[in-house]
Amino acid sequence: MKKILITGGAGFIGSHVVRQFIKNYADYQIINLDKLTYAGNLLNLTDLEDAPNYRFIKGDITDAAFISELFQTEKPDAVIHLAAESHVDRSISNPMEFVMTNVIGTVNLLNAAKESWKGDYANHRFYHVSTDEVYGSLGETGMFTETTAYDPHSPYSASKASSDHFVRAYHDTYGLDVVISNCSNNYGSHHFPEKLIPLAINNIKNNKAVPVYGKGENIRDWLWVEDHASAIDRIFHQAKAGDTYNIGGHNEWKNIDLIQLLCRIMDEKLGRESGTSAALITYVTDRAGHDLRYAIDSGKLQKELNWTPSLQFEEGLAKTVDWYLENDEWLENVTSGNYQDYYKQQYEYNEQ
Repeated sequence: MKKILITGGAGFIGSHVVRQFIKNYADYQIINLDKLTYAGNLLNLTDLEDAPNYRFIKGDITDAAFISELFQTEKPDAVIHLAAESHVDRSISNPMEFVMTNVIGTVNLLNAAKESWKGDYANHRFYHVSTDEVYGSLGETGMFTETTAYDPHSPYSASKASSDHFVRAYHDTYGLDVVISNCSNNYGSHHFPEKLIPLAINNIKNNKAVPVYGKGENIRDWLWVEDHASAIDRIFHQAKAGDTYNIGGHNEWKNIDLIQLLCRIMDEKLGRESGTSAALITYVTDRAGHDLRYAIDSGKLQKELNWTPSLQFEEGLAKTVDWYLENDEWLENVTSGNYQDYYKQQYEYNEQ
């Protein structure tokens, strides 16, 4: 039986990865390690609570002693590392928090894995999940490949770039079996509503202003989160040690075009007159250091591991809207308390 430690497994992407592995590999023991910060929510995994091959442990990856003891006690065969601070706006407000979690936390895990697996690195794997933001910004043409030079522009992307470098260094220096993937923007169910799509869905539902940075000209490639989980599954099992794969959805959208599409879907789903939701769009002061365009070339993943995204964006977005509208209790739970303070600080103070 393989014992896999999944960090950040109560978060948005992490919960989908936990579900992917529990449902597809009954002979694997899945340990979900999560600190349960604002974005970590065990309500994301209520359907898995009684699974015989699943266990949750609450803990902080920045606590080196705790992580070391965890590896000694649990002796995981592999790590899929998703635990991270991931919101650019929060990194601008508090960069040290991102350094601690994304850099120090990753190195703590690497050190514990190196010590625990000493002498047998070939039969263990450390999979580090990263982001396309480490590559910086693109102009109107071109795409990020696995050989694109790193050029991070925010404290968030700088912290993720640093963690990527440490993971590769532990492979080159110590022989640790590592793989890395860099993904484009994810969307889907269970996404904490500080990010563009769930925030807009929640605000439209409640007839609140939908904030759009600048003129909404920034372009992102969108990846359905369940497709991301399937790609992680494929890479975890088939990639060569030390390899890197880019994961993209082949769905480039300007932010304003995405929001207008979402408004049309919401009007239809809510039975509102056409244009009702679009009237809520409010342009706010642009984010500092806001990258213009991200676009992922996932050709290597498609060619070498035979993975392709299963959904086009319009279909995936409609599925996402349906989930949020059908899960009012989940949405109300995560948007209470501290979320309100965050929202007010982030958006209401800088409206033009």
